Amino acid sequence: MAFPNPPQILTDRTLRPEDLETNRNETLLRLYAWMHLGRTADNRILELFRQGLIKGTVTGGMGNEGLCVPLTLLADKTQDVICISHRGLSAHLIWSGHLCDHLNQYFANAQSPTKAREGNIHHGDPANRSLPMISHLGIMLSNVVGAVDAERRNGRNAVGFAFFGDGSSSTGDVHESLNLAALLSLPIVFVIENNRYAYSTPIEEQFDPNVQLWQRAAGYGMEGFAADATDVESFTRTIGAAIAKARQTSRPILVEAHTLRLRGHAAYDTCDYLKPGESDSFFAQDPLPRLRAKLLEAGLGTQVGAIEGELNTFLEACVKTALPVPRPNPAGMVDELFAPASAPLPWKAEPAEPQQLNFAQALNLAHRKILSERPESIVLGQDIGRYGGAFKVTEDLLEEFGRTRVFNTPLAESACTGYAIGMAVRGHRPIEEFQFADFATEAVTQITQNAGTYFFRSGAACPVVFRFPCGTVQLGSFHSQELESCFLSYPGLKALYPSTPQDAFDALLAAYEDNNPVILFENKALYRCKKQPVAWNPEYRKIWEPKQLRSGDFATFVSYGEMVLESAEICDYLADEYEIGFDLFDLRALSPLKLDAIHASLRRTGRLIVLHEGRRTHGFGAELVARLTEENFSSLKAAPLRIGALDIPVPFAAELERAYRPRKDDVIERLLAWLE
Repeated sequence: MAFPNPPQILTDRTLRPEDLETNRNETLLRLYAWMHLGRTADNRILELFRQGLIKGTVTGGMGNEGLCVPLTLLADKTQDVICISHRGLSAHLIWSGHLCDHLNQYFANAQSPTKAREGNIHHGDPANRSLPMISHLGIMLSNVVGAVDAERRNGRNAVGFAFFGDGSSSTGDVHESLNLAALLSLPIVFVIENNRYAYSTPIEEQFDPNVQLWQRAAGYGMEGFAADATDVESFTRTIGAAIAKARQTSRPILVEAHTLRLRGHAAYDTCDYLKPGESDSFFAQDPLPRLRAKLLEAGLGTQVGAIEGELNTFLEACVKTALPVPRPNPAGMVDELFAPASAPLPWKAEPAEPQQLNFAQALNLAHRKILSERPESIVLGQDIGRYGGAFKVTEDLLEEFGRTRVFNTPLAESACTGYAIGMAVRGHRPIEEFQFADFATEAVTQITQNAGTYFFRSGAACPVVFRFPCGTVQLGSFHSQELESCFLSYPGLKALYPSTPQDAFDALLAAYEDNNPVILFENKALYRCKKQPVAWNPEYRKIWEPKQLRSGDFATFVSYGEMVLESAEICDYLADEYEIGFDLFDLRALSPLKLDAIHASLRRTGRLIVLHEGRRTHGFGAELVARLTEENFSSLKAAPLRIGALDIPVPFAAELERAYRPRKDDVIERLLAWLE
C-alpha cells in the first residue's frame, strides 16, 4: 500500500541558523509544524496503546519537542551521526523515513523497520547514520563517538549527537564517553535531556543539586552550558551555534537542555510520585503552546490553523495505512541472527615462505598483514602502543602504522568497546585487544546486548574482533578466566579458539573479514610455546570447522585451546601404553558450532570425551555433550566423559593452580577409570 503524501511543509527537513534572521516567521512555522506532528503522533500512539492496538509500552516525548525538533532540523543529515533517545519520536520523523515507517515500528507489523524484532522507539536507521538505541542509554554515547570518528576518517565533516537523560548521567559509560571524545578531539554534541526525573527518582536524589550537570564538562576540558529547551526560538539559536562550533573546532560540547516530561516515564506510569502542583508547573512551560502563542501574536493564526488541520489529516491517513498491515512472519528469523557471509577479502598470498613463529608472533604477523592490506582496519586496546600489549602481541605495530591506526585506549573497556562498535557499523573493522579476558566483563553490555544483537535488530552488520587473552598462567582469579560459556550464552556472537600458531594466524584473518562480532579466545599459556611454521594459507577459512588430529576407533575426543596440546599427549600415551586409539578433534570454532564430522565420528565410536580448561559446571563442554548426545544417543556405548576445571575461583599459587585445572596425569587417571 502506498504511503500518503506528506504536507508540503514537511518536505524540507533542513534548517540553517541564519533562517531565524532572514525569514523568522516561516522558520517558526516550520519548527511548529514538526513539533505539532511529533506531539500529535505521540498522543495518537498512546491512544492506540490504550486500545490494545500497540503492545509492550510507549514512552512519549511530549514536552521534549522543543529540544528534538530544532536540533534535528539543524543537523546535516547527509553526514552527521545521531542516536535518538526514547523521547525523540519527532527527531526520528525529521531524520529519515516516512511517518508510516515509524508507525509500523510501533505496531510491530510486517513492515516494521526492525522486522518487528525491536519494540516501539528502539530503532534507528544505520544506513543514514541514525544509530539504534538500546535501553541502557549511557551505553549509546560511545557508539556515536566511534561512528563520528569513522565518518571523519572518511573525509566527512561530521558532527555527532548523543542524547542521555539526567538519570543516565550517573552511569559510568557517560563519563567514559565524555573523556574519550575529549581525548580524541571529536565533535560530539552531548545533550543531557534534563526533565528532572529518572522514571520516578527526582534529580535531588540522583546527584548534588548544588552542582549543575553541564559543569562536569570542565573536568573533561570541553565546553559546557545549560539551555532552556522550552523556549524554542532561543534554543534554536543556541544549539545552532553549538553545532557550528563543534563542526568548526572538532571539539565536543556538553549541553544540559532543560526540558519536560509532560507524562510519566511510560504509558503505565501513574506519576503519583510528583509533588503537589508540580505537573501543573510543567504544563505551564510546555514549548508547543508557548510557540503557538508567539505565532498567533505575530498574526499567523490562519497559517497555524491550516498547518494543524493538514498535519492532523496526514496523521490519521498514516494510521489508517499502517493499521491493516499484516502481522510479521517468523520464517527465516533464526537464519538472520548473523549478518550474511562476506566474500573473502583480496589478501595477498603472503608470507609465501613459512616463518618459524610462536603463537604470539603469529598473531602479530596477522595484525601486520591486516594493517598493511586493509585501510579500514584499526587496532585499539590498553597498552598496545609503544609497550606492545601485555603479551607483546601488538609489538612494533605503532611504530610501523602510526597512532591513527594503532592506539592506546583509556582504562574504559565499555566505552572503548562502544567506540569500536560505532566504527564497525560505519565502515571500519576494528580489532580490540582486552588486556585480559577477565576485563571484558566491564564491557558485557556492549559486547552481548549491543554488538551481538546489532544485525538481528537493525539489519546493519557489526564487523568487530574482540581479542580475549584467557587461561591460567599463575595470575590468579582476575587474570585467568575462561569466559566462553559466559559470553556465548548470548546470541549473535561468533567465536574462535585456536591452538597452534598457524591457526592463530588464520583465525585473526577469518575473524577480521567476518561481518559479525567475533571473539578470539587466546590461551595465554600458548603465547610462548614452541615455534612452528606459519605462512599464508589459502584455506584459512577452514578455521571455522573442527580439525581432526588423531584417528582411532575407541572414542571421540573433543577439545580446544591449550587443552588440545594436553589431549594430543594423552591420546599418544594411551595409544602407546594401552593400544587404545581415539578420534581427536580440535574444535577451533565455538560459535557457530559445526559438528558434522564429530557427529559422524561419534556414531562410529559410540563413546565421547570432552576436555576443556574452563570450569566444569556450566562450562562449554556441557553444551558440546548435549548437542552430540542428543543426536547420537542410540549410538552411545557409555556415558559421556566431561572434564573441566574445579568449580572454584582460579587460585594463585602454582600448586593450587595445578590442582584447579585439568592436567595430563589426572585426565589419564579419569580416562582409565572411565574405560573400566
